[in-house]
Amino acid sequence: MGSLLALQTAPDGLGGVLAGLPQLVPSLGGRIAVTFAIGVAVMALLARTEELHAIEPEQLPQTLWHVVVTVGTIIVAVAAGLGIVGVWGLSEQLLGVFGDNYGPETLVRVGISALFLIGAYTMTGLIRQLIEEITGARSSLGEHEREIAFRLGQVALYLLAITIVLSLWQVNVGGILVGAGFLGIVVGMAARQTLGALLAGFVLMFSRPFEIGDWIQVGEHEGIVTDITVVNTRIQTFDGEYVMIPNDVVSSESLVNRSRKGRLRIEVEVGVDYDADPERAATVAQRAVSGLDDPMNVPTPQVVLKRLDDSAVVLGVRYWIDNPSARRKWRSRTAVIGAVKESLEAEGIKIPFPQRELTDRDEAAGVVLAGGDRAAEAASEEASAEAASDGGTS
Repeated sequence: MGSLLALQTAPDGLGGVLAGLPQLVPSLGGRIAVTFAIGVAVMALLARTEELHAIEPEQLPQTLWHVVVTVGTIIVAVAAGLGIVGVWGLSEQLLGVFGDNYGPETLVRVGISALFLIGAYTMTGLIRQLIEEITGARSSLGEHEREIAFRLGQVALYLLAITIVLSLWQVNVGGILVGAGFLGIVVGMAARQTLGALLAGFVLMFSRPFEIGDWIQVGEHEGIVTDITVVNTRIQTFDGEYVMIPNDVVSSESLVNRSRKGRLRIEVEVGVDYDADPERAATVAQRAVSGLDDPMNVPTPQVVLKRLDDSAVVLGVRYWIDNPSARRKWRSRTAVIGAVKESLEAEGIKIPFPQRELTDRDEAAGVVLAGGDRAAEAASEEASAEAASDGGTS
């Protein structure tokens, strides 16, 4: 009863109502409980704002309904904040910010400030529609570019609205900007790596070296791009692992995009015996690859002579696949290796083992075989030389 009597005898107006709230909840525990309850209620309301916007009332146009929901949300949030301030007895400090005159001029300022904030919130939807209309006809701009453009426009619009509201209340905006500048320097020095990744993320989003779903290799990491944010790039490796790479690492490492052109050239090396005709072996290998499904017909598969190896003449079987992926790459390699091996064996062209072989083929210098005539002659000549040497010394 004493609390209610104190509230009734408080001065009239907003200041009187806020000044009487601490007497309603005098204990510390009660104030904490009231603050927690108000915070939970406001958070629950804010969490359902999207559901409220999705309602389509029959009596009101959809645009007007969005304005009503937005204004109502702002009023509830402001009322909750004033209630918390009043419960903790901070109403005098709050009202002191706006001056001692709470007449019509203050109400007009409050109304204009609310209109600017509501207008900024409403304009963000128009900015999104404008960006979608501008970029819709350009297939080169992806979803991430649209999203980053919308976020930049949204931040710029909110900053403009807040600056106008602060100027309306005669707040020293210059001092705030100077303080924000010093704060930005401190934060920049303390978080150089994070800011570097953030700036690199903006560069990647606008330069677009890869898109979601592309097959890329960054340094030692290779896989499919699953997400691109302003801080990191996420890929899924072919072992099923998810790797998060900071964007500053992506921009500083060598980047290979195997999906950029929509096709990929693959090379398979095969060695043929030195006795075989390399041109004929190349023709057989090319005919074997041309009969498969995965390799593209245009450009046509090619077989080139690459080098003379220790045991074989190495051929490079080159072919292209479209819509490249790791699965298609290894499937085509398996099919090409099997088809080339089978065709060479069918034509009697040997694929030698990587080892040295001793044969009895005729060579320019000859090959000495153990137990052969040349070996006997060499042994006889050596014995004669030793005998002559012994006779001369005696």
